Amino acid sequence: MNIEVILLALSPIFLGFIIYEFVKHRKLYDIKDSMANTVLALLHQASDAIALLLLMPFFYWLHQFAVFDITLSFITVFIAFLLQDFLYYWFHKASHHIHWLWAAHVVHHSSTNMNFSTAFRQSLMYPLAGMWIFWMPMIIIGFDPNTVFTVVALNLAYQFFVHTQIIYKLGWFEKILNTPSHHRVHHSTNKAYLDRNFAGVLIIWDKIFGTYVEENAEKNGPCRYGIIGQIKSNNPFYISFHQWTYLFKTAFNAKGLKAKYRVLFTYPTSSVEK
Repeated sequence: MNIEVILLALSPIFLGFIIYEFVKHRKLYDIKDSMANTVLALLHQASDAIALLLLMPFFYWLHQFAVFDITLSFITVFIAFLLQDFLYYWFHKASHHIHWLWAAHVVHHSSTNMNFSTAFRQSLMYPLAGMWIFWMPMIIIGFDPNTVFTVVALNLAYQFFVHTQIIYKLGWFEKILNTPSHHRVHHSTNKAYLDRNFAGVLIIWDKIFGTYVEENAEKNGPCRYGIIGQIKSNNPFYISFHQWTYLFKTAFNAKGLKAKYRVLFTYPTSSVEK
């Protein structure tokens, strides 16, 4: 079972949560923004499906060189889930610190709204950016590629539910799991919250590696959503490609290979003047 099948099967549940939130908390939604999110989700799903179709033969070729021959069981699936979540943390952190990866990931952060539909706001450029490279260690260790991408899909499905403002705190869950409160911090442009809380499912990675910050409106003010240098557009194609256009233009104009490298692979800058 691949990513698209799992997420498609869960789509009625996602839609139900969006409808509930929209009806009960209408002020959290902007129709044009949510429509853009929907189009971006469809583009993302299509690009992922094509990428998996093209890359799966390579993944199975790579799997024949695996260190271990791992068979499916409750324990091995649990280990796969933990390992993928750990790798997701590093993918997510890298996506905020490497311009090449940020050019894709910026799409997800570009909305000034925070609601369940924001989870759909994804980039069709993730396959080109190389998101899949972060899952290759699992294949090399010995996990079947189909298992790997099934676990990836389950991780992404969980993350849908942390994109909301209607849930404040969840008690002891806050200590272990990524929650709406933790993820609101991640989507905020407040200075104290920038580049924090990269968790997929388990917030413990942020706590271990020093990137955790608790939501505290009294100390840091209410969360302000979006990116540094708001793009102010609901055009799905502009949202998808504005940072790539800026990235390549800036790299082209940079003098020398070292300067071009810095543009492409060091901390990102905004495509919009602030």
